Formats: sequence, C-alpha cells, structure tokens
Amino acid sequence: MPYRVGFCSLGCKVSQYETEALAERFAAAGFAVSDFDSVCDVYVVNTCTVTLESDRKSRQMIRRAVRLNPSAVVLVTGCSSQLHPDEVAAIPGVSYVTGNERKMHLPDVALDLLARPKAGARVEVSDLADAPYEAASITRAPRTRAFVKIEDGCNCRCAYCAIPLARGPVRSKRPEDVIAEVSRLVGNGTREIVLTGIETAAYGIDLDGYRLVDLISDLAEKTAVERIRLSSLSPEMMTPATVSRLAAIPKLAPHFHLSLQSGSDPVLAAMRRPYRTKNVRAALSALRDAIPGVTFTTDVIVGFPGESEENFAETVAFCREARFLRLHVFPYSPRPGTPAATFPGQIPGEEKRRRVRELVKAGKEVARDLYFDLIARKTPLSVLFETRDGEIWTGHSETYIEVKVRSVERLAGEIRRVIPTALSGDGVTGTLAE
Repeated sequence: MPYRVGFCSLGCKVSQYETEALAERFAAAGFAVSDFDSVCDVYVVNTCTVTLESDRKSRQMIRRAVRLNPSAVVLVTGCSSQLHPDEVAAIPGVSYVTGNERKMHLPDVALDLLARPKAGARVEVSDLADAPYEAASITRAPRTRAFVKIEDGCNCRCAYCAIPLARGPVRSKRPEDVIAEVSRLVGNGTREIVLTGIETAAYGIDLDGYRLVDLISDLAEKTAVERIRLSSLSPEMMTPATVSRLAAIPKLAPHFHLSLQSGSDPVLAAMRRPYRTKNVRAALSALRDAIPGVTFTTDVIVGFPGESEENFAETVAFCREARFLRLHVFPYSPRPGTPAATFPGQIPGEEKRRRVRELVKAGKEVARDLYFDLIARKTPLSVLFETRDGEIWTGHSETYIEVKVRSVERLAGEIRRVIPTALSGDGVTGTLAE
C-alpha cells in the first residue's frame, strides 16, 4: 500500500499553486494523495503569515494534523514557517520545518523521515536574499481555469507588509518554462490561465529586458490557451505603452485586479506605496479607453495607523468613483518586524471592523449598480463554466463576473455566451444565448 499524504494550503493563490505542484510531486514519488482531514501517513501544511490571524490558523492546522494521526510525519512549509521556524518547530508532533526555498524537495524529506524513528522537528530554513527561483510546475488543474505561478518575491518595502521578509526578492520563472507549462495544461483541458506571483507586475526585472507584457504576448501567440487573466497588479505598471500592448492581445481577459490599499494619499504615503490616487485614476481611465467593457477589482486595507475618519471617507469616495466590480477589504493587522507595527495612532479593533463593514457595503452598492446596468442592456457575457449544483451551473465571465445558469446540458469546461437576467448574490443569473 502506498503512503497516504494530505495537504493543507493557507493564504494566497501562489500558495495554492505551490501546493498543487507539491501534490503532483508526491504522486510521482509513489504517494497516494488524500483528503487532509483523513488519516494520513504524511501531512503537509503550507502556511501563511499575511495577518496575525493567518499565523494563528497555520498553527491550528498543524495541530489538527497531529491530532488526526499522532504518528504521522508532519511537514510544515510556507511563509509563517519562514518567519517563525522555531515557534513552529516547538509544536509537539511536527517532524520537519522549512520555509519558501525547499518546498519541492518535501517528497524526498518525507520518505527519509518515514524510514526513521520519529524524533524532534528538523528545521531547514534559509535566508532568501540570494535564493534562486525554485522550479515548480503543474500539469493539470482541478478545474478548467488554472493558476500559474510566474514569479516569487517582492522588492517593495511597504510599511505594513511582512511578505518581502517571507518571500525574498523578485525572482522570475523563465519564459520558456511558463510557455511549456501552459501548453501542458491546455493539453490536459485547461482553457483559461491566471498568471500569478507575489509581485506579478515585477515579472522579468531579473530577465534582461523581458517583462510581463512580453510573456503575455508570447503565451497568446505560442500556446493554444483561450483566455489569459492576470492576478494583482500595481497601478503604476499601466503606462500608455503597456496599456496599448495589452489592448492588442485578444486572449487577454478584460479584467484587472489593481492594487489600491487606500484611496487617501496621506495614507498611501504612510503605507510607503509607490503610487498615489492620481496614478490609479490614470490607470483606470487608460484601460477603460483602450479596452471596451473592462472591469476592475481591488484590495483595500482600512484602519491603518493614523488613518483619520476623513482619510477613510476619502477611500470610500474613491472606491465609489472608481466603480470597482469587487472590493476585498481587510482590517489593518500589525506584523512584527514591519515599520507600521510601531507607528503611533493605532486604530482600535472595533473601529477597524466598523470601517470594513462600511466599505464592504459601499462596494456591494457599486457592484449592484454595475450588474443592473448589464441586465438592463442585456450585455452578452462569455462565461467559462466550472461547477454545478443540480441543474445550476456556475462560471466566470471574461470580465470576472460570477454567472449562474440553469441547464440540463453538461457545461463543465465550456465557454458559452450568456444573457444576464437577474442579480444573484455577488453575481448574476442568466440564460444561454442561442
């Protein structure tokens, strides 16, 4: 009987991708990949440290693995273990701790530890300052939309963020490796890819003149993928030349997740973000002029130290003006080792939660108006269907709107035109166009 391995992935799409790549590596090494909540011989917990709550959940899942099978080999990797290896190693039952450099070696580590009497945790966490890009790839995705990691690390030093400490500097995957990976995915049924990284817009700064827009162009021309989507981008990337090139790529989905974090210039300055609201306005305007029907989503942090009620009101007003399709709103969480953790003017927790609620409400009102406009104009949407619940199929449009239709047809993996007819939660319902 093969050894059984279960995976728990916490945090961002990069971590989820890495866990998928690890699962393929374990399967290739002869392991049977099982559900994390089943009794396994090996557990892999890919941790997150973006907030204090993320660290807490990471520790919680490690302890869950130990409870499920106290004699199992428990391997811990990812951002939280990169920053807090000794704290993770001190959890009873942990067998091995690494960070963000040796993930893809974990099958070999597991086989080695399975052959030994169980002992204390082994810790192998390195400084990432000079780390190379760790080769990782997937050959198939759980759905017909696949996330593809193209970059690791971040060179920004935002005052609130611990991720550069946990991920190191920017390192890019070689273009030929990305192209080969996407080609394999398409051969196994993938129709849409989402290019993702820790700082996706920085892709290629270490590749001698080859940048993200070059990669997108090559993927569109050299692979049979039907739709290319981008994960979070910094607004200052959207120069006139870049926007012009992006608009000329038919396979590029007309949806952009532009990082905002705040709609108040004083707060952006305190955060040490490399742009101001005028840059975001310019990016939104340029993309809307160049790409008809384009939509935008964004992330916002509220309750940053020193954020006044006036500053917060500026953020609410900016988000309404920008007409974001969706807002991901987070209360500021102090991270040890970051400058903002020691800033004066820390906002009380209940006030941060109030601001989250108010901004989320404003975002939903904007989205509702956008959906009503689509419904009124009967704007056709090109939808890639992924899941079903009875006769209800769910997918996402090219503009990243969640769409539901009722159909007895099998729509999984199909791209179909849908006419929106009504609101449905955070998206719309519709009917298949003839």
